[in-house]
Amino acid sequence: MRPEKADDSENEIRDVDRDSLHTLPLSMLPFETKALKRARMIKNVRLQAVIEFFGGSEMGSGQLSVEDAAKEFGWPRTPVHPDLRMLRSLAELSSYDVYSLRLTLRERDLVVNHVDSLRLSPRKIKDLTSYMSAFTRPLLLEVYGTDDVSIQTFDDIINLFRSPDVKKAREKLRNMATRLGISLGDIPKFLEDYGDIFLSLAYYRNCLDSIAPSIDKFVSSLEELRRAHQLKHDNNLIQTCLVMERTINDLTAAITGRFENFDRSTDDMWHDLSAERFRKVERLIRSYHTTIGGVLCALSVKIDAWTRVFPDAKVGGPLKRAEFIHAEMKQGFEHIRKIEDNAPMLASL
Repeated sequence: MRPEKADDSENEIRDVDRDSLHTLPLSMLPFETKALKRARMIKNVRLQAVIEFFGGSEMGSGQLSVEDAAKEFGWPRTPVHPDLRMLRSLAELSSYDVYSLRLTLRERDLVVNHVDSLRLSPRKIKDLTSYMSAFTRPLLLEVYGTDDVSIQTFDDIINLFRSPDVKKAREKLRNMATRLGISLGDIPKFLEDYGDIFLSLAYYRNCLDSIAPSIDKFVSSLEELRRAHQLKHDNNLIQTCLVMERTINDLTAAITGRFENFDRSTDDMWHDLSAERFRKVERLIRSYHTTIGGVLCALSVKIDAWTRVFPDAKVGGPLKRAEFIHAEMKQGFEHIRKIEDNAPMLASL
């Protein structure tokens, strides 16, 4: 399958890919094969990593596995072609969200072409403003004594503190710098780090909130299938539904519990602010990026696939739904559980 020739403009990273949990535009990495720069790696419904050379609602999706791509391009196996080595490494990742990628690409010594490739799009950042209020409020109260300040993005926070126009605010910033053990001029860098780490939490929370209604509908569908008269003797299906339901409930509860833990840690940090406490909170949150990203990526891929095939209760009867669960949905579910089982223990601050 030879992808059609495309111009360089198609190598630009689209916002939808930059903000996605499960798509990785390959143009961000230094591949030698030009065709790869117009493709992206995605997670399919079975949670397998495949290379998508073209896709769309009308044209379908042109996909190859990593090993099939190696055959298609005639890459040598001995020694291993550098593009094949890189693709194999990327295929092992559990999530392609920008925060997970910052960690996993570094661990694999993979360098992106442009650092901005690992940032959310401006539109997405703006969409997360309401989520960020929980983290901007204590900062504004600390310095201005009020949160009644017009803030649209976290960049507004940084700009506000670069040249505060209130004498009392300048004095509080000096006190904050002293408590953090940094100079007043380093406050903007602290704010950038603060904003980035909590923007990651806002992003993951938004991802969970976006799929939560569909998760509830899917779990309800599993309950209905277990009660369906046509399937009452299909013990394999009944057990599969029970395992999937229990896994989904356990994973969403675990992620929600971590968010609550991060909230408590953040509140404690502001009660006794210091550079050490901030870095501990920062390390704690970063240590869970790959776990939270991996679980949310897997859940979103599974739930989105189900929703596309069965958008409402009137589409597809019990037998058709049971067939899709056996053929597609249950595949890779054990992988989601492994992501959670391999998560680090919650550290105490």
